[in-house]
Amino acid sequence: MDPETGKVQIRRYTVVEDVGQAGHPSYVEGQMQGGTVQGIGWALNEEYFFDKSGTMLNSSFLDYRMPTSLDLPMIDTVLVEVPFPGHPFGLRGVGEVSIVPPMAAIANAVYHAVGVRMERLPMSPGAIREELARKNGDG
Repeated sequence: MDPETGKVQIRRYTVVEDVGQAGHPSYVEGQMQGGTVQGIGWALNEEYFFDKSGTMLNSSFLDYRMPTSLDLPMIDTVLVEVPFPGHPFGLRGVGEVSIVPPMAAIANAVYHAVGVRMERLPMSPGAIREELARKNGDG
């Protein structure tokens, strides 16, 4: 994390998940990685902007900031296979579970890096700089 700009760079991320029986392990890993990417986007970039009349100002993919491959770390996956008894093949849904942890993990990493506790999303560079200024008595 660069305290001067507020930019967060995630160097590596590992997602561990009970996937039930991994029917097709590489597909399961892709779902876990995709959910993680979505969580990283929510944590760092994704936000809606509206004008005073309620019109969305960033309604196209040109204006709505989602992570690209340049923003993302290597995402390692650990599949914990405990067959789910409620499914005939022991499968579990895996894509949604990995969306949630990135927000808290990144907030904790920011706290440990610069000592500010981010309590709202996204933790964009501007939001982090505001919290740093508040912490340092500049804001």
